[in-house]
Amino acid sequence: MNNRLGSHIIICDNIEERSTLLQHELSAHRVVSFVREDFKIEDSKAVMAEAYIAEEHVKYLILAAKTFNQISQNALLKLLEEPPRNIELIVITESKSTLLPTVRSRLKIIKEQSAVVHRELDIKLSNLNLSTLFDFVKAHERLSKHEAKTLIESLYRRATVVDRLSLTEKQIEIFEHSYRLVELNGRLQTILVALLMTFLPKAKRGS
Repeated sequence: MNNRLGSHIIICDNIEERSTLLQHELSAHRVVSFVREDFKIEDSKAVMAEAYIAEEHVKYLILAAKTFNQISQNALLKLLEEPPRNIELIVITESKSTLLPTVRSRLKIIKEQSAVVHRELDIKLSNLNLSTLFDFVKAHERLSKHEAKTLIESLYRRATVVDRLSLTEKQIEIFEHSYRLVELNGRLQTILVALLMTFLPKAKRGS
């Protein structure tokens, strides 16, 4: 009977706990874990070096991180598509959006997250003023990359679902651009100001 666990992606609430649990589940096999806050190109190189060590028996490589930068993911594409004999790769992260579509398309995705609870933001975008804008930015300027991405998503939900605003094409573009800038480690304070300024009445924008 083949009990081999194939390569896949796990979306969960806590990468550290899930990685530890998975190591216990796979204790009968050789397991090498790469648990990071932010998965970078040097981590991808370490994974590839480990993957191309010839193995007589199955070996599992656990790649767990809250964020995977684009360069590190691109470096892993060939390995994910055609892993060496007896190598299985398990990617663990907290959000599917962390991963590039090209990565997601190569592996089965298993969602283990608890039901999503949306935290309503204390900001009314339909009646925004400069004072409220800068208070909000100040309160959220020290977030991690993952938290910043979640904040951008929550602002979009606040605008479209809670405040029921019809976003302009420009505003939608700025939301998408803001998300990309967070991924590229842009300064969150600057990103939020640029995004929220689009919700100010023209007379209050100083232009």
